[in-house]
Amino acid sequence: MSSSTKDGVSEYVSKVPKVTLAFWVIKVAATTLGETAGDAVSMSMNLGYLVGTGIFAVFFLAAVHVQVKAQKFHPFLYWTTIIATTTVGTTLADFSTRSLGIGYAGGSCLLLALLLASLFTWQKALGSIAVETVSTPKAEIFYWVTIMCSQTLGTALGDWTADSAGFGYLGSAILFGLLLTLLALAYWKTSLSRTLLFWAAFILTRPLGAVVGDFLDKPHEQGGLELSRYGASFVLILLMVGCILIFPKSAATKPH
Repeated sequence: MSSSTKDGVSEYVSKVPKVTLAFWVIKVAATTLGETAGDAVSMSMNLGYLVGTGIFAVFFLAAVHVQVKAQKFHPFLYWTTIIATTTVGTTLADFSTRSLGIGYAGGSCLLLALLLASLFTWQKALGSIAVETVSTPKAEIFYWVTIMCSQTLGTALGDWTADSAGFGYLGSAILFGLLLTLLALAYWKTSLSRTLLFWAAFILTRPLGAVVGDFLDKPHEQGGLELSRYGASFVLILLMVGCILIFPKSAATKPH
């Protein structure tokens, strides 16, 4: 995985993308895709949350393995791995909150604790959770575990606000959109930690994608558009591919 050597010491390269507006557009599309594709497997195919989680867990582990073994940044590989985290996050969160019966609030609190534990362990082990430091296999493992936790939390949080809190899908989308707007303003107008703002935005894009995905495929009586999960997933894949091909693609080189 080393790109070169200098004075006998391996130098590693970053394999995560530079954070731009295009990054966030693709991220929201990926999280929405995770919701529609996850629901397609667990609900439309009637395989259930546990079997769906098992299927996507294999996909996730395989994608992370290839990503960690890669010699350089590959945009399609990176975003495929992101999709793997968000699909397994969807079915895992649904299994935790619905099948295990701990509810959206309990599931969200549990998953938040796991996410914070992942970030804390990463910080203690490597000294930084800044994304530009993700350039070694160990850092990559922490990175992908943290992302998987954040995607799972986002699913539960989106369901919580849309259902239990009574915001509905559109109301929840507006809520998370406003929160992301506040983070963007904090990025441009304050000196708050860029690393903190990045992870906060990364986490909040997941529930935004979750509620948008639910809005697209849930029945009319539940406030959704009742679109085909397969059709919606296909359109989202095309959107992601188009963005990856059109917009500049480069690895991260500075703190987010």
